[in-house]
Amino acid sequence: MNADFAAVSGVVAAVHRAEWGRIVSGLIRLTGDWALAEDAAQDAFATALERWPEGGIPGNPAAWLALTARNKAIDRLRSAGTERRKLGEIAALEEVGIFGEVGMPTIETDIEDDRLRLIFTCCHPALPLPARVALTLRTVAGLTVAEIASAFLVPETTMAQRLVRARRKIENAGIPYRIPPAELLEERLDGVLAVLYLVFNEGYSSRSHLAATALDLATAVVDLMPLESEARGLLALMLLQNSRRGARVSGGELLTIEEQDRSFWDAADIQRGLAMLASARDRGAYVLQASLAACHARASSAETTDWRRIVALYDELLVRTPSPVIELNRAIAIGMRDGPDAGLALIDALEPRLLGYRLVPAAQADLLRRAGRTSAAAARYREALALTTDPADHAQLERRLAELEA
Repeated sequence: MNADFAAVSGVVAAVHRAEWGRIVSGLIRLTGDWALAEDAAQDAFATALERWPEGGIPGNPAAWLALTARNKAIDRLRSAGTERRKLGEIAALEEVGIFGEVGMPTIETDIEDDRLRLIFTCCHPALPLPARVALTLRTVAGLTVAEIASAFLVPETTMAQRLVRARRKIENAGIPYRIPPAELLEERLDGVLAVLYLVFNEGYSSRSHLAATALDLATAVVDLMPLESEARGLLALMLLQNSRRGARVSGGELLTIEEQDRSFWDAADIQRGLAMLASARDRGAYVLQASLAACHARASSAETTDWRRIVALYDELLVRTPSPVIELNRAIAIGMRDGPDAGLALIDALEPRLLGYRLVPAAQADLLRRAGRTSAAAARYREALALTTDPADHAQLERRLAELEA
């Protein structure tokens, strides 16, 4: 039975988004070889694009791809002259049911354990943070090297070398592919949470499947470490931010929270995020950031936003994690609480520490507009436009400037 190529491409893309990390992590457990696992998975997806238009889309596309990837991995091991002992180990794993007859892990917890092993290995503290993020985006989320290079604003060859070095370090240092033992979990948690949040933010802007992957993995980390407040705080923050996804962009233009239609906010994400936040016992950086997001989630309108509480939360966050960017956000909140001039005074004092940061002139322009200082606001909007490359951000700033000049 033939299938339309466009339909095949859509199914392959959907399975790639949803299952890449699971397929690759299972292959790494099976073979112990990171590069081989990724290559075999990529071959399987390419084979699907070749065969399914003529043979039809299988009833369980993900299982078909997992089985094909497994077979390709074994073929590669055989052609490379892998010793009989290793092939015997793989055969033994299959014999005891690691893979079912359709090639997928037979126990749901095995799948999640594989993904957790993968994220904790990608986020090993022996790797520099940029390498951890890149490796997670490639191996867990399935982005191409070109896509990751674009996200990091580096040449594709540079990113390819970075990924090779990261995999080689894992192999040469003997970094184990496993969830760390209980006594090491806590010290590894901060690195894992930082990477997951970076992956979420990359997906929040433009790739929804990345945000979904980060949410799934953050949920798995909470299940693994249920008493860790920061894991709960990060998951709450992700959910509360994700709830606004459907309202953030209109006609290709980014909308501020103030401009968004709150009826498009996802009530289920908000409810789950608030519940997760309420269950966090301590007040670390992620919990405080989630509390900030909750202030917006609880407000029925922009006018009812509790800016006093938001300023107080930024005060607390600055004590824990001093940062000029947090100071900028606090200054904006003070401008909303006490009036534009109060916020502008703080931003003006902060500006030398954030030279070239596009949100500085954008924030100044917004507060100047609110203060009725039209010409000064227009000048700042033009400055922000010159620093902005994102099309949705650019469209918003252009509209604001056009409104002032009308």
